[in-house]
Amino acid sequence: MEIRALTPAEQKYTYAQSMQLEGQTSNIGHLRGDFASSGYGFYTTWFDTRPQWKTDEFKKELDEVINSLREDKGLLHNRYDMSAFAKHYPESAFAGSYCTEYGFRVDTEKHAFLFRCNPTKGDYNFYCYCFVKEWLDKHIQKAEQGIRFIDPNYKELFRIPDGGKIIITSSWGEKTERPCRFIDEYHTEIGNNIFHICEFAERMEQNGATYEPKSTEPQTVTKAPKHKDLER
Repeated sequence: MEIRALTPAEQKYTYAQSMQLEGQTSNIGHLRGDFASSGYGFYTTWFDTRPQWKTDEFKKELDEVINSLREDKGLLHNRYDMSAFAKHYPESAFAGSYCTEYGFRVDTEKHAFLFRCNPTKGDYNFYCYCFVKEWLDKHIQKAEQGIRFIDPNYKELFRIPDGGKIIITSSWGEKTERPCRFIDEYHTEIGNNIFHICEFAERMEQNGATYEPKSTEPQTVTKAPKHKDLER
Protein backbone atom coordinates (compact mmCIF):
# COMPACT_ATOMS: atom_id res chain seq x y z
CA MET A 1 0.00 0.00 0.00
CA GLU A 2 1.40 3.37 -1.05
CA ILE A 3 0.98 6.58 0.92
CA ARG A 4 1.94 10.04 -0.29
CA ALA A 5 1.61 13.66 0.77
CA LEU A 6 -1.52 15.49 -0.34
CA THR A 7 -1.22 18.03 -3.11
CA PRO A 8 -2.36 21.60 -2.26
CA ALA A 9 -5.52 20.99 -4.32
CA GLU A 10 -6.34 17.83 -2.36
CA GLN A 11 -5.85 19.46 1.05
CA LYS A 12 -9.15 21.34 0.71
CA TYR A 13 -11.07 18.04 0.71
CA THR A 14 -9.97 17.04 4.23
CA TYR A 15 -12.50 19.42 5.81
CA ALA A 16 -16.29 19.42 5.91
CA GLN A 17 -17.78 20.47 2.57
CA SER A 18 -21.17 21.73 1.48
CA MET A 19 -23.73 19.13 0.41
CA GLN A 20 -23.17 20.17 -3.20
CA LEU A 21 -19.42 19.55 -3.05
CA GLU A 22 -19.91 16.31 -1.14
CA GLY A 23 -22.06 15.09 -4.00
CA GLN A 24 -19.76 16.41 -6.73
CA THR A 25 -16.76 14.61 -5.22
CA SER A 26 -18.61 11.47 -4.06
CA ASN A 27 -17.68 11.84 -0.40
CA ILE A 28 -18.81 8.64 1.33
CA GLY A 29 -18.12 9.86 4.85
CA HIS A 30 -15.22 10.42 7.20
CA LEU A 31 -13.51 8.80 10.15
CA ARG A 32 -12.34 10.94 13.09
CA GLY A 33 -9.86 9.58 15.61
CA ASP A 34 -7.54 10.33 18.51
CA PHE A 35 -4.84 8.58 20.52
CA ALA A 36 -6.21 9.49 23.99
CA SER A 37 -4.25 11.55 26.50
CA SER A 38 -1.56 8.86 26.69
CA GLY A 39 -0.85 9.04 22.97
CA TYR A 40 -1.21 5.26 22.69
CA GLY A 41 -4.99 4.78 22.66
CA PHE A 42 -7.06 4.56 19.50
CA TYR A 43 -10.61 5.89 19.48
CA THR A 44 -12.58 6.54 16.31
CA THR A 45 -16.00 7.77 15.22
CA TRP A 46 -17.50 7.35 11.75
CA PHE A 47 -19.73 9.99 10.11
CA ASP A 48 -21.88 9.08 7.10
CA THR A 49 -22.21 11.45 4.16
CA ARG A 50 -23.54 9.22 1.37
CA PRO A 51 -24.41 5.86 2.96
CA GLN A 52 -25.59 4.51 -0.41
CA TRP A 53 -21.90 4.41 -1.44
CA LYS A 54 -20.79 2.64 1.74
CA THR A 55 -20.59 -0.75 0.09
CA ASP A 56 -19.14 -3.94 1.57
CA GLU A 57 -16.18 -3.48 -0.77
CA PHE A 58 -15.60 0.02 0.57
CA LYS A 59 -15.84 -1.10 4.21
CA LYS A 60 -13.31 -3.85 3.57
CA GLU A 61 -10.90 -1.43 1.90
CA LEU A 62 -11.24 1.11 4.71
CA ASP A 63 -10.45 -1.59 7.29
CA GLU A 64 -7.40 -2.66 5.29
CA VAL A 65 -6.10 0.92 4.97
CA ILE A 66 -6.57 1.76 8.65
CA ASN A 67 -5.11 -1.55 9.86
CA SER A 68 -2.08 -1.12 7.60
CA LEU A 69 -1.43 2.38 8.95
CA ARG A 70 -1.81 1.05 12.51
CA GLU A 71 1.29 -1.12 12.15
CA ASP A 72 4.50 -0.29 14.05
CA LYS A 73 5.83 3.17 13.11
CA GLY A 74 2.87 3.72 10.80
CA LEU A 75 0.98 7.00 10.51
CA LEU A 76 -1.77 5.80 12.88
CA HIS A 77 0.29 3.61 15.24
CA ASN A 78 0.31 6.23 18.00
CA ARG A 79 0.67 9.99 18.40
CA TYR A 80 4.47 9.85 18.66
CA ASP A 81 4.88 7.73 15.55
CA MET A 82 2.47 10.05 13.72
CA SER A 83 4.72 13.00 14.55
CA ALA A 84 7.84 11.12 13.44
CA PHE A 85 6.11 9.91 10.27
CA ALA A 86 5.10 13.47 9.34
CA LYS A 87 8.69 14.70 9.77
CA HIS A 88 9.76 12.26 7.05
CA TYR A 89 7.33 13.99 4.67
CA PRO A 90 7.93 17.75 5.10
CA GLU A 91 5.92 18.36 1.92
CA SER A 92 2.85 17.04 3.76
CA ALA A 93 2.71 20.08 6.09
CA PHE A 94 0.17 22.83 5.49
CA ALA A 95 -1.46 25.63 7.47
CA GLY A 96 -4.60 24.35 9.16
CA SER A 97 -7.30 26.31 10.93
CA TYR A 98 -5.07 27.16 13.88
CA CYS A 99 -1.89 25.08 13.61
CA THR A 100 0.29 23.17 11.17
CA GLU A 101 -1.37 19.98 9.97
CA TYR A 102 -0.18 17.13 7.77
CA GLY A 103 -1.97 15.61 4.80
CA PHE A 104 -1.64 12.17 3.22
CA ARG A 105 -3.45 10.13 0.60
CA VAL A 106 -3.89 6.39 0.17
CA ASP A 107 -5.62 4.94 -2.91
CA THR A 108 -7.21 1.59 -3.55
CA GLU A 109 -8.60 0.51 -6.91
CA LYS A 110 -11.88 2.40 -6.51
CA HIS A 111 -11.51 4.62 -3.47
CA ALA A 112 -9.36 7.49 -2.21
CA PHE A 113 -8.61 8.04 1.48
CA LEU A 114 -7.45 11.55 2.38
CA PHE A 115 -5.96 12.04 5.85
CA ARG A 116 -5.56 15.28 7.78
CA CYS A 117 -3.35 14.74 10.82
CA ASN A 118 -2.53 16.78 13.91
CA PRO A 119 -0.24 14.98 16.41
CA THR A 120 -1.15 17.31 19.29
CA LYS A 121 -2.28 16.12 22.71
CA GLY A 122 -5.84 17.16 23.51
CA ASP A 123 -6.99 17.43 19.89
CA TYR A 124 -8.55 14.98 17.50
CA ASN A 125 -5.43 13.56 15.89
CA PHE A 126 -6.71 12.58 12.47
CA TYR A 127 -9.58 12.79 10.01
CA CYS A 128 -9.88 10.39 7.10
CA TYR A 129 -12.19 11.60 4.31
CA CYS A 130 -13.27 8.82 1.98
CA PHE A 131 -14.21 9.23 -1.69
CA VAL A 132 -15.00 7.33 -4.85
CA LYS A 133 -11.62 7.96 -6.45
CA GLU A 134 -12.78 8.57 -10.04
CA TRP A 135 -15.29 11.26 -9.03
CA LEU A 136 -12.89 13.07 -6.71
CA ASP A 137 -10.07 13.18 -9.25
CA LYS A 138 -12.35 14.37 -12.05
CA HIS A 139 -13.64 17.21 -9.89
CA ILE A 140 -10.14 18.28 -8.81
CA GLN A 141 -9.00 18.23 -12.45
CA LYS A 142 -11.92 20.41 -13.57
CA ALA A 143 -11.35 22.82 -10.67
CA GLU A 144 -7.83 23.52 -11.98
CA GLN A 145 -9.37 25.87 -14.57
CA GLY A 146 -10.30 28.24 -11.73
CA ILE A 147 -13.53 30.04 -10.89
CA ARG A 148 -14.85 32.49 -13.47
CA PHE A 149 -16.34 35.86 -12.57
CA ILE A 150 -18.20 37.72 -15.30
CA ASP A 151 -20.29 40.84 -15.74
CA PRO A 152 -24.04 40.63 -16.58
CA ASN A 153 -23.15 40.60 -20.30
CA TYR A 154 -21.10 37.44 -19.80
CA LYS A 155 -17.78 39.24 -20.26
CA GLU A 156 -15.12 37.50 -18.18
CA LEU A 157 -13.57 39.84 -15.64
CA PHE A 158 -11.15 37.55 -13.80
CA ARG A 159 -10.59 34.06 -12.46
CA ILE A 160 -9.43 32.91 -9.06
CA PRO A 161 -8.15 29.49 -7.95
CA ASP A 162 -10.53 27.05 -6.33
CA GLY A 163 -10.58 28.04 -2.66
CA GLY A 164 -9.57 31.62 -3.42
CA LYS A 165 -11.41 34.67 -2.12
CA ILE A 166 -13.13 37.75 -3.50
CA ILE A 167 -13.84 41.15 -1.99
CA ILE A 168 -17.40 42.44 -2.44
CA THR A 169 -17.83 46.19 -2.05
CA SER A 170 -21.40 47.33 -1.33
CA SER A 171 -22.99 50.45 -2.80
CA TRP A 172 -22.24 52.26 0.48
CA GLY A 173 -18.58 51.18 0.50
CA GLU A 174 -18.63 48.29 2.97
CA LYS A 175 -16.17 45.53 2.03
CA THR A 176 -16.88 41.84 2.63
CA GLU A 177 -14.50 38.94 2.04
CA ARG A 178 -15.95 35.68 0.71
CA PRO A 179 -14.20 32.33 0.09
CA CYS A 180 -15.15 30.62 -3.17
CA ARG A 181 -15.24 27.00 -4.28
CA PHE A 182 -15.49 25.55 -7.78
CA ILE A 183 -18.71 23.64 -8.46
CA ASP A 184 -18.60 23.44 -12.26
CA GLU A 185 -17.89 25.72 -15.23
CA TYR A 186 -21.04 27.75 -14.60
CA HIS A 187 -21.60 27.54 -10.84
CA THR A 188 -19.57 28.57 -7.82
CA GLU A 189 -19.99 28.47 -4.08
CA ILE A 190 -19.51 31.96 -2.63
CA GLY A 191 -19.52 31.94 1.15
CA ASN A 192 -22.41 29.66 2.07
CA ASN A 193 -24.39 30.15 -1.16
CA ILE A 194 -24.20 28.60 -4.61
CA PHE A 195 -24.68 30.85 -7.64
CA HIS A 196 -24.78 30.53 -11.37
CA ILE A 197 -21.99 32.91 -12.40
CA CYS A 198 -24.41 35.08 -14.39
CA GLU A 199 -26.92 35.15 -11.52
CA PHE A 200 -24.20 36.44 -9.20
CA ALA A 201 -23.18 39.15 -11.67
CA GLU A 202 -26.77 40.29 -12.13
CA ARG A 203 -27.43 40.36 -8.40
CA MET A 204 -24.32 42.44 -7.76
CA GLU A 205 -25.34 44.92 -10.47
CA GLN A 206 -28.85 45.21 -9.03
CA ASN A 207 -27.41 45.90 -5.58
CA GLY A 208 -24.88 48.43 -6.89
CA ALA A 209 -22.02 46.27 -5.60
CA THR A 210 -18.65 45.47 -7.15
CA TYR A 211 -16.39 42.45 -6.75
CA GLU A 212 -12.70 41.74 -7.24
CA PRO A 213 -10.17 39.04 -6.38
CA LYS A 214 -8.52 39.34 -2.98
CA SER A 215 -5.10 40.72 -3.84
CA THR A 216 -3.33 39.18 -0.87
CA GLU A 217 -4.03 35.61 -1.93
CA PRO A 218 -0.75 33.67 -2.17
CA GLN A 219 -1.92 32.09 -5.42
CA THR A 220 -1.81 34.22 -8.54
CA VAL A 221 -5.02 35.05 -10.33
CA THR A 222 -5.21 33.15 -13.60
CA LYS A 223 -5.77 34.99 -16.84
CA ALA A 224 -8.89 34.50 -18.90
CA PRO A 225 -8.38 31.88 -21.64
CA LYS A 226 -7.82 33.14 -25.15
CA HIS A 227 -9.73 30.31 -26.88
CA LYS A 228 -13.47 30.38 -27.78
CA ASP A 229 -14.01 25.75 -21.84
CA LEU A 230 -19.97 4.41 8.90
CA GLU A 231 -21.48 2.75 11.22
CA ARG A 232 -19.54 -0.29 10.05
